[in-house]
Amino acid sequence: MRAVVVERLGPPDVMELRDVPVPTPGPGEVRIEVEAVGINFADVLAVAGEYLTRTRVPYTPGMEFAGIVESLGEGVPAGGVGGVRVGQRVAALGGSGALAKYAVVRASGIIPVPESLSGPQAAAFPVSYFTAYHGLKTLGRGESGEWVWVQAAAGALGTASIQLARALGMKVAATASTEEKLQIARDLGADVTLLQDDPERVQKLRDAAGGQGIPLILEVVGGSRFQESLDVAAHRGRIIVIGNASREGATLRPFELMKRNLTVTGLWVTSLMGDVEATREAAQALAGLVGSGQVTPQVGPVYPLADSARAFQDLLDRKTTGKVIIEPGR
Repeated sequence: MRAVVVERLGPPDVMELRDVPVPTPGPGEVRIEVEAVGINFADVLAVAGEYLTRTRVPYTPGMEFAGIVESLGEGVPAGGVGGVRVGQRVAALGGSGALAKYAVVRASGIIPVPESLSGPQAAAFPVSYFTAYHGLKTLGRGESGEWVWVQAAAGALGTASIQLARALGMKVAATASTEEKLQIARDLGADVTLLQDDPERVQKLRDAAGGQGIPLILEVVGGSRFQESLDVAAHRGRIIVIGNASREGATLRPFELMKRNLTVTGLWVTSLMGDVEATREAAQALAGLVGSGQVTPQVGPVYPLADSARAFQDLLDRKTTGKVIIEPGR
């Protein structure tokens, strides 16, 4: 089968398209024919060797995807736990290996998806929507009527966060790099939108929430911009650190937390997926919202497997909106 292979870490152009053996599912594993792969900034960082966990080469990138269950390994009964069965469309979190015609994942990494979702929509669902849910509810403790600041609002996580926040009855202040991206945020229900380089953005964000600051902030930019999250936060505000798109270091002076009783919490959805109760709660809530039409995964540009390096570079260059999708069969 054709697959993307990385033998040395670096920029997206280190990825190569090669012929490799079709993987065989081992005990407790499932082989899936890949329909669509959702590309996250974490994938770009993994290829560069800058992710939270060490990237071991050679490897095939792609941690989030959707496809059709093709075969079950030993110990994974057909129609077993979670309703997994041959021929079923599922989403999956495998850590790596998705940029190929077939991928093998642990059965525990499979996420049932509503039948109404297409392959690309299913691939756009797990990472962004589970992250948004945990940021807004599990860790963020967001309440109806509260304000939340969503950064990088037109991206995969941003669009998911806006939809979920609105579904939860929250008010949304959104920032993005262009007016076109802000229009996407407005179309999804953002109450206030600002260019991320607006020279008066900090004061305008505080004013949006009645001059008191914003109680919940989903921080994804990092670097020198992290200080802005501290400046915008309301008394007893919660800042949920989800990413570091700037790829720069940030400085946190503890006394700034003391002055306004602020809380800064890190969020890594991979580790949270191991919390069975939290995952079950999130899955049930999200399934209901998707089923009711309150939440719809936002599919961005779609690339063939041969253009994987271009897809990664476009994401890195912030040329995309919604979830970047690669279709191996395209």
